[in-house]
Amino acid sequence: MQHRTTLAVQGHEAWQVRHPWGVCGFIFPWNFPLLLIGWGISPALAAGNTVVIKPAEDTTLSALYFAKVAKEAGIPDGVINVVTGVGPTAGAALAGNPQLQRMSFTGSPEVGRLVAESCARNLVPVKLELGGKGAAVVFEDVDIADTAEKLVGAITFHSGQVCCDATRWIVHSKIYDQFVDECVVRLKNIEVGYQMNGQSQMGPVVSEKQRQRILDYLKKGQAGGAELVLEGGIAEVPGRKGHYVKPALLAGSLDNVAAQEEIFGPVAYLSTFDNADQAIEMANNTEYGLANSVWSTDLGRASRVAEVLCAGNAWINAHNVFPHGVPYGGVHKSGMGGGVLSIETLMDYWRTMSVVRPL
Repeated sequence: MQHRTTLAVQGHEAWQVRHPWGVCGFIFPWNFPLLLIGWGISPALAAGNTVVIKPAEDTTLSALYFAKVAKEAGIPDGVINVVTGVGPTAGAALAGNPQLQRMSFTGSPEVGRLVAESCARNLVPVKLELGGKGAAVVFEDVDIADTAEKLVGAITFHSGQVCCDATRWIVHSKIYDQFVDECVVRLKNIEVGYQMNGQSQMGPVVSEKQRQRILDYLKKGQAGGAELVLEGGIAEVPGRKGHYVKPALLAGSLDNVAAQEEIFGPVAYLSTFDNADQAIEMANNTEYGLANSVWSTDLGRASRVAEVLCAGNAWINAHNVFPHGVPYGGVHKSGMGGGVLSIETLMDYWRTMSVVRPL
């Protein structure tokens, strides 16, 4: 596969030729195991590369089934490869393999550092899409009920196991009490249950380990001075043994551990602001930088605030919106090396060589 681009250079005939890099490695997490495979490997395959996928040990079957369906669809052997196993063995072996040409990791910042270190030793470029602690900045002019409905939907979607979710709700002091009341009513009415039951609005979290992590953060948050606005806790679902948990709300200073560290569950942390500058400072008070949102009927103000929030993505009057063709990725502790869904990502999976002939 070759892609030639002519270069306008005076006195020379010049062009660039793009070639596939070769073997590209991918390590994916458990929260969206099939979707993230599609997002991740599609640009690499489109550019003519082969891929090696290491899925999370909690969700290996989806990757194996994906490979099976790809083979049935006519993808040649050796183009899409799946290696299962745990991170310290299979994941480390893949990230440290000197034959890789490109590496992509989606997961926690802690493991992302290890992957980056392994790739650095072999001078292999790496993309890291890591965690998040997104903010939703809610101004006083919003439709309170509608905004509460949408943010409650965001924090309970996929049981809150979404890295780009809005987990810090920074709300203007003029509407804070009414906004909280609207959210509490909606969260109390969320139907927690078996995810294949049509009445259920929120299923279980992935494992008992993850459920305990969520419960522990609720305790640590309160121990650090946070107000428990909505209790949360274990949810009992008759006839089911899944790891169910109720949505919860905490409130207080954003210096609290529950406002600074990623919980990865249906928990939001509330705080108030009085003006736009204060809201910006509060939203940027985090080591993460993946995705934020701004809520206001004043679109000029919303745009100005969104543009100065320190993150890879900002939405206006919405959250978790992924139109095709828009780059997606994080900064700071949320990642590096770009993201998915854009032509820029496709270009990353070609190596470019310049050819020049003097005239």
